[in-house]
Amino acid sequence: MFKPLISEGFADAIGFLGGSVTGFWIGRWLDLDIFAPGYGPGTIVAILLVSLGGGIGLQLAKAWRAKRASKR
Repeated sequence: MFKPLISEGFADAIGFLGGSVTGFWIGRWLDLDIFAPGYGPGTIVAILLVSLGGGIGLQLAKAWRAKRASKR
């Protein structure tokens, strides 16, 4: 009973973290600093990149899990 829930949570966490880190590094590549003092335009864009990356990574993890479940 708990194994599917643990694997679902683990896959979601990996997808979210992977997407967030990818968004962070895209921001760094674009010379945007999420940890800059204040909330300037560059910081806001960096925050959006990390947020979007996390959401996209989570959705990709869910799609991957659904694809694996349909093959069974």
